[in-house]
Amino acid sequence: MKIEAKAIGADYGLGPHTYPRGWFVIAESKELDNGPIGVEFFGKEMALYRGQSGRVVLLDAYCKHMGTHLAKSTSAHVVSSGNQIVGDSILCPYHAWKYGPDGKLEDIPFDDVCPKSGSIDAYVVKEIMGCVVMWHDPEGGEPDFPPPYLPAWDADNTVPWELDHLGEIPLHNLEILDNICDVRHLGPTHGAPCEYFENEFKNEMVIQRQGGFLDLYQSHLDTVTWYTGPGILLSKQTFGEVVMFEFIAGTPVRDGVTKAWHGALCYSANVPPSEEDVQNARNLQAGVLEAFATDFQVWQHKKPALKVMQTPKDGNFRAVRKWASQFYMPRDEAKVIQDELNGVLPVVDFPQPSMEARNAGFEDDCFKPFES
Repeated sequence: MKIEAKAIGADYGLGPHTYPRGWFVIAESKELDNGPIGVEFFGKEMALYRGQSGRVVLLDAYCKHMGTHLAKSTSAHVVSSGNQIVGDSILCPYHAWKYGPDGKLEDIPFDDVCPKSGSIDAYVVKEIMGCVVMWHDPEGGEPDFPPPYLPAWDADNTVPWELDHLGEIPLHNLEILDNICDVRHLGPTHGAPCEYFENEFKNEMVIQRQGGFLDLYQSHLDTVTWYTGPGILLSKQTFGEVVMFEFIAGTPVRDGVTKAWHGALCYSANVPPSEEDVQNARNLQAGVLEAFATDFQVWQHKKPALKVMQTPKDGNFRAVRKWASQFYMPRDEAKVIQDELNGVLPVVDFPQPSMEARNAGFEDDCFKPFES
């Protein structure tokens, strides 16, 4: 049963494009270990697979011959015999039409002709931090910013996440993005009221810096959290002696329906991490997931906030939603929004972080120190 949207992009007045431009998670890398899979995002059915070279490929799902889905047949002989992937190309399970990683029709086994009209669309994909991410652009352009990356992912003293697959939620991705500025929910929802808070806008990035006492761990919590585009959040979190990175991804499946993932990257006491280190990391990820789940539960049962009734001392909702709208607009219009918003934006009645808090550890976070 498909989840139905409560509100769609047009209801929020985001821009002319139904779906946003940016990098988005579409799978965990290990999901490709057993062959091609079908995925649905941005209102499209697509086929995702790993070629024999190790390259990950994403194509439109349907063969031009008779409309067969390239990745949803398991009993066809060419699939069950392990012969569907040839090099980095894929064979249609119905008549073995062969598609290359660029979507070009390369071979029809019973014919010498490969019409150009037989080709299908291919999409830019990368593997990063255990995820497969795709570049989505309604204008069909090449990526204009890189996907986010944590150097700590490849460090020998960290335990990488294994993603929590949270499934689909009938919520427009914009309302997940609202959290980056929602200073007033942190106390009532998470038991961690803020002592300082600010947002900063840097072109395709929006950053949150905040800190306060976390009731759950009876410790002070300091975080630097950032979105790179509208689909992928990373957060450096420090409480007591513990430093970890939280990962949250939300990708539009259909207009107004979002699929979500969650993870936590943790430092280990030993090099390489021991079994105990791994288990401690898994427990910590489960703990931060429990905190995120409180947001998730609210989202599942709320009405759409097409317009936030923002008060003078509320979070920076209008600014963040304006920032988000750039990804629903043509590139030249997006630049205008960036130029208007770029800079630091405080919240009334909240102190801003110290320069020390702004700069601490950013060299490890793929994030440059704050420059006034």
